[in-house]
Amino acid sequence: MSKWLSRTILRLAGWKVGPAEGAELPKCVICVAPHTSNWDFPIGKLFYSAIGTTAHFLIKKDWFFFPFNLLFRSIGGVPIDRNKRTSVTEQMVAEFNRRDRFQLAITPEGTRKPVEEWKKGFYFIALEAKVPILLAYIDYGKKEAGIKTIFYPTGNVEEDIYTIRTHYRGIKGGKPENFISI
Repeated sequence: MSKWLSRTILRLAGWKVGPAEGAELPKCVICVAPHTSNWDFPIGKLFYSAIGTTAHFLIKKDWFFFPFNLLFRSIGGVPIDRNKRTSVTEQMVAEFNRRDRFQLAITPEGTRKPVEEWKKGFYFIALEAKVPILLAYIDYGKKEAGIKTIFYPTGNVEEDIYTIRTHYRGIKGGKPENFISI
């Protein structure tokens, strides 16, 4: 989808395109939060298209059958085989290593329900692939999607996750009661 069309669709829906710091990076993990609504996916895809790039996303390998495989690949889907002996982290590090350009969006909450503790897979993928993390947001309060900053993992997992989560204070999810900030 073209930048113009994506921006137009967002604008007609009342949404703004926020800052896009780091969107030019060839390789990164994109931490997308809060994730509280089924609308997060289309809004996030439209935002990324509106800034002229493509974010990939994880999807179960089971969904990659004809004709859905064509659709999912065309919009950035990356099949994950949970039956493999390798972890999702190892599979994604291999993807980063074999591609010249790869931006992988992950919702660390892992669900649209409220969670106290985020899943850390996005962090370990970035750490092991030696790529930065873009802190992307979808703020239903401001009706704005954007990227707050670029974060470089240090290896101090607990401190880094805490720091990352602080960037999401004050951001409202589609269902605000389902987002637990620090």
